[in-house]
Amino acid sequence: MPNYGVIDLGSNTIRLCVYEVKDDSKRSYSRKDFRTLLNNKVMAGLSAHVSNGMFTEGGVAHALDVLAGHAKRLKYFDCKRTDVFATAVLRNSANSAEAVRAIEKGSGFRITLLSAEDEAHLGFVGASCDRPIEKGALIDIGGGSTELTRISRGTDHDNVSLGQGSLSSFAAHVQSILPTQAEAEAIEASLEEKLGALDTTRYRSEVLYGIGGSVRAAAKMHAEAYGQGERPEELAREDIDAIIGACLADPDAFAHTALKAVPDRIHTLVPGCLIIRRLMHDFGANSLCIRKKGVREGYLIERMLIGSAKAGCTRMQPSKEGDDHD
Repeated sequence: MPNYGVIDLGSNTIRLCVYEVKDDSKRSYSRKDFRTLLNNKVMAGLSAHVSNGMFTEGGVAHALDVLAGHAKRLKYFDCKRTDVFATAVLRNSANSAEAVRAIEKGSGFRITLLSAEDEAHLGFVGASCDRPIEKGALIDIGGGSTELTRISRGTDHDNVSLGQGSLSSFAAHVQSILPTQAEAEAIEASLEEKLGALDTTRYRSEVLYGIGGSVRAAAKMHAEAYGQGERPEELAREDIDAIIGACLADPDAFAHTALKAVPDRIHTLVPGCLIIRRLMHDFGANSLCIRKKGVREGYLIERMLIGSAKAGCTRMQPSKEGDDHD
């Protein structure tokens, strides 16, 4: 059974996943067709390396350092193919093309820069391989952006990206570690302004489906604070309200609990929950159904497995040092 590697170069994390695929010659895949051998996350915080809209040389160096570590880990898995894709942090930078070339040259990896629509669509593909979704709306809250997808008759429509995520919300509005009441209101107001440019009625649904680190962090926090350690598969709007309310009412006690539940996301947990709450409110949703699979699995399925079968793609590994991909 072949192994496939996927590196997700995101605004908050750079994550390497290695998947063992039972049969890579199929035309369709579900979560039963592959299993995760490695899921290694590095909290790189690349969005902090954007200055005046430009991705900095320091950001390139930091990305290269993390990718070098992932390349070493990949040697243990003999992957048939390894891909790297990047999302909002590079997509939205004014010097996106130059930054991508610099990272490619330094790392030896080719980088696929996903468009906003691609990212939202692949999130739907991944979420659907977990369990089919026939109708509703899907949200994916990342570090630097939030993707929205309308789902009808089992297919995705109106894929859009809002230029605000949990980490960018923290960086723009929070002075300390946890937001104050005024800072929380500023985060929601900023998101509301971005939503004002959309026809949000398209995404109205009693149930939202959620993927991504911010959604999982909310579930972990709820489990630690209210669920005796059992992570829920669904959160009600009142559950999100409770997390935000606990932070604003007693930040010290909240921080102690958050350090147990999501120590690496303590600063982005509440900004992510504020985005969730605003979306649930504006879309008329009473519950958020959490899906375990997302963009990485969608990329694996559509771009690597199905895509390689169609295009006859070949093995892809880090190239020799100094190899230029211009």
